[in-house]
Amino acid sequence: MGASKGFFWAVCIICICGSRGYSRSVVDYEKVIRIARKEIGVVERTGKNDGARIAEYLNYCNIKSPAPYCAAWVSWCFGQAGYSQPKTAWSPSLFPTSRLVKEPKPGVVFGIYYSGLGRIGHCGIIESVRNDWVYGLEANTNVVGSREGQGVYRKIRHKRTIAKYADWIK
Repeated sequence: MGASKGFFWAVCIICICGSRGYSRSVVDYEKVIRIARKEIGVVERTGKNDGARIAEYLNYCNIKSPAPYCAAWVSWCFGQAGYSQPKTAWSPSLFPTSRLVKEPKPGVVFGIYYSGLGRIGHCGIIESVRNDWVYGLEANTNVVGSREGQGVYRKIRHKRTIAKYADWIK
């Protein structure tokens, strides 16, 4: 009897939250994160932005392989979650003013500014935030966090190293 009462209240809470719009966005952000997590460990075939999976990310944005693919991968993850946008392989275009947010949160896209480029030059999806640290899921990176890496990794970056955050679900 106690277990069924607990289940009843859990269903009621889910229904109430859903009807007030609380759970939909949380579920949507988590869906994007789950898709991105499944890609951890994908690596390039020869280390030159190539390989079947990398080509799939790039093809999603109508880009021929080989090419840098961090933004294409972000776009692909959102596409797999059922979103038509973003759909770009150009990392600066992931940060239009209408999508910018001040605070990082799971499921939001982050961008790293490179002074040598004079623009955002790398991006990823936030998995979690702990104090001043952003745990991100990134493609075209490596163990040291390069923007010219060879695969999909989970990285930890300090908030001060991140230039912009964009919310593509809100």
